[in-house]
Amino acid sequence: MKTPTVLEGVGIALAASVAGSVAYTALAAVAGGGALRLVVAGLALGYVLYLLARSPGRVGRVTALGAWGAAALLVWLAAPPLALYLLLHLGGLWLLRSLFFHSSLFSAAADLGLSLLALAAGIWALAHTGSLLLGIWCFFLVQALFVAIPPSLVRPAASGRYDGEDAFENAHRVAETAVRRLTSTR
Repeated sequence: MKTPTVLEGVGIALAASVAGSVAYTALAAVAGGGALRLVVAGLALGYVLYLLARSPGRVGRVTALGAWGAAALLVWLAAPPLALYLLLHLGGLWLLRSLFFHSSLFSAAADLGLSLLALAAGIWALAHTGSLLLGIWCFFLVQALFVAIPPSLVRPAASGRYDGEDAFENAHRVAETAVRRLTSTR
């Protein structure tokens, strides 16, 4: 499975911003004030499906989709204020991405910071331009940078490695040990 790239994230941002602004325009006449909530839920569902399709793990996708769907339905039925509604959806996206793409607490925390930065960028763009398209674009553009966060920010402990030894020295030492074992057994 090929991992997501920043360029792919830019494409997702473009598609999401166009789809979100068109859907909002179409739904505003029909759903009135609930149009923005429908657009947020629809964009979040699309992004969840994208993340699950691109995740390296194969286990738990259906369960994750079901759990996210149940949480989204509960948030919809609870009808919190719009700011809390956005934060709850963002929290769901962050949790799903942390579970499938990160293996350490530090990576997940970095992803949470990136998610909050993305929300701030989207709100800033919406407030300064009045364009939902640019608000969604900025949000997903910052979200595209999650691929730059390494799966684990903690260095794995190297087995048989001494402090201050680089990879070549380690390989050289292991090879010498193997040659000594081969020559001593004969």
